[in-house]
Amino acid sequence: MKTKKNIGNAITYIILVIISIIWLFPFFGLIMQSFRSYDPLVEYGGMVDYIIPKHFSLDNYRFLFSGETNFLIWYKNTIILAVFISLFQTIMVLCVSYALSRMRFKGRTFLMRFWLILGMFPGFLTMICLYFLLKQFGLTQAGAIPGLILVSVASSGMGYYVCKGFFDTIPKALDEAARIDGASRARIFLTMIIPMSKPIIIYTALVAFMAPWCDYVFASYIAFGHDTSYNVAVAMTRWVWTNDYQGYFTRFCAGGILIAIPVTILFMCLQRYYVEGVTGGAVKG
Repeated sequence: MKTKKNIGNAITYIILVIISIIWLFPFFGLIMQSFRSYDPLVEYGGMVDYIIPKHFSLDNYRFLFSGETNFLIWYKNTIILAVFISLFQTIMVLCVSYALSRMRFKGRTFLMRFWLILGMFPGFLTMICLYFLLKQFGLTQAGAIPGLILVSVASSGMGYYVCKGFFDTIPKALDEAARIDGASRARIFLTMIIPMSKPIIIYTALVAFMAPWCDYVFASYIAFGHDTSYNVAVAMTRWVWTNDYQGYFTRFCAGGILIAIPVTILFMCLQRYYVEGVTGGAVKG
């Protein structure tokens, strides 16, 4: 039995190693290409020479920080979007989730079911309506950044599911005891529930922070034609649409590395709380 167990473990580890190599290979290629300086006169001898450059260069990274491109403006726009959306979405989701978890009012069940059904429809169905609405207030193109923040925060309350599940695991007896002592709902929420909800707060903030880094469809639609209002996803996609595909592809890879750094650092530092928030919010109250 011990031998069979060891063989089974060995096979499992081999399979996991193979899967890890396959999963990490695109990232390895992205990093290698970011250090390649494109030269149309260079001929590659094979697949290995094409993936791993013979001569490493920082030309692509120098290009990103030079005056030839608006990469720093795009990066700043993305950070502004990520920070403000993460902050306001977290506040909105926490407030809505606490109200649905702790309070009982007429229409509560209908509201939760309605939001659940509404969330099944793709968001891009409302893009045309939102665009004309934002345009009336000057929140497109040059004003695309506050427009994207407004749209992302306004609909964030519908994503209450995981956070409400976490609040349901906190005993309601704590609220009742505090209410007997004269504490208001707001005081209970701020001084009792929030300190015990660190994992779900970090989970909600991380998910909200990641969204602007991956947003392409709606961001390109709202900021269309205004270069300085692009986020990195929209701007860098336009790089690979140029006629000089090979040259800009290596710059695209370098930009992708720089974009991945903030999210990677956040996940490495907050991974434990992220997992606790997911598992805690998955528990049915």
